[in-house]
Amino acid sequence: MKVTFNISDFDKDKDSKTLTVNVPADLADQFQSFDQTLQAKAAKRYPDAIVSFRRAVESRPDYPEAWNELGFALRQTGKYDDALGAYDQALKLRPNFPEALEYLGETYVKLGRLADARAILERLTPLDAARAKELDEAIRVGH
Repeated sequence: MKVTFNISDFDKDKDSKTLTVNVPADLADQFQSFDQTLQAKAAKRYPDAIVSFRRAVESRPDYPEAWNELGFALRQTGKYDDALGAYDQALKLRPNFPEALEYLGETYVKLGRLADARAILERLTPLDAARAKELDEAIRVGH
């Protein structure tokens, strides 16, 4: 079964493009649900996104993207300790996951843990210069 995502729904910096992915029929419902969850995130309906991402990690605990997105939604609602746990899980599954590293660093900034944020920045810099720049700016601004 083919599942199509509109990339601009999730990343406003991207042109309106679609991505079509072939997935096995038994996983199609999960991908459609994940797509709807990402749309909730894009619409800044973070409480809805949290519920959906929790379901995603319950059904696929080995899916680092879902853990990362759960962490993002938790951070946006001020649940920083829970966000740290979600990012840690994402990074256990994919240690050099640039997006999760950036978001983890930004969470440390929100908590005032600037030394931890700088340590994450050192890890992130060789992996993704653009994300490292964003984290560096958050550290310099302090939020």
